[in-house]
This record gives sequence, C-alpha cells and structure tokens, in this order.
Amino acid sequence: MNQEPTSDPLEDARQTFVRSWGALGSSWGVSRTMAMVHALLLVTDPPLSTDDVMAELGASRGNANMNLRELVGWGLVRRVVVEGERREYFEAEKDVWTMFCTIARERKRREIEPALALLEACLATTKGLRSGKAKAFHKQLSELAQFVGTANAVLERISASEQSKVIPAILKWLK
Repeated sequence: MNQEPTSDPLEDARQTFVRSWGALGSSWGVSRTMAMVHALLLVTDPPLSTDDVMAELGASRGNANMNLRELVGWGLVRRVVVEGERREYFEAEKDVWTMFCTIARERKRREIEPALALLEACLATTKGLRSGKAKAFHKQLSELAQFVGTANAVLERISASEQSKVIPAILKWLK
C-alpha cells in the first residue's frame, strides 16, 4: 500500500485507516494482512478482485487468497458476482452491528466454547477428589467456568440480536 502522502486527503485517510487497522489486528489475534484486507474491503466500493487486493496492499497472490478465504469463512466478507467478469470479487459486510455480531459469534465458537469445554472436562476429572490441593483447584476452575459461562451467554445474546434491534437500541440509549 502506497504510504507516501498524496494530494487527496480522502485517499490519505483511507490508506492510514487500512494500515492502522492492520496494525491493530495483531492485538486482536488476527494477522496484519487479514486485518488490512478486511479494512480495505470495508472502505472500498465497488467490490475488489484478488488482483485488486494484491495491488492495493502489495500482497502476494497466496497471501491475498488465504486471507480472503479466511474472511469469507468468518462471514465478514462475501464473494460477489460482477456481471461480465470471470474473476471472483469480494466485498465486506458494511453494517457495523452485523459485523460486530459476526465477530462475536465466531470468537465465541473459536475461543469461548473450547475454553468452556476444557474447564468442564477438568472439573469433571477433579469433582470427587478430596485433597486440599484438589479442592482448591476445583474451586478455582469452578469460578473460572462460571465466568466463562456468563461471557458465553452474553456473547450468545449479543450475536443472536442482529435480527433484533433491542440490544443496539439499549446500547444507543446508554450513550
């Protein structure tokens, strides 16, 4: 991605957003390139082809393809048909609430649910143990499982609310 300032303030802001979103991606557990591809598609109309993404970001074909597939898998990007074109084109989900719900649902599925399953398995293994160490371990994991279970329930409600306008309305009211 061209990093030199242009005479176009909109293009400068667009480039800054894409680069910065990419840098933030690593703190969210997402690769820099994946976050940059998402940001690029989020702020670009019309849809882009893999070649367009490669040219904009200076990414290799393999890297662009892999990240586009991953974003499609997350449900944050979709393939679109461009009439008269044989190439695949991609566009990002642009509705912020839908995007947030999609991310919440995927993080719940990929991170929270496996953590909860691990905790429950460890709790089942230590449930009947009588030593002081075992009881302390079981108590600590019980509290952690209760917290993770609550987080799971909250994410379930939030991610299911994209059809409902109740939670977005409540959040707007809380501002």
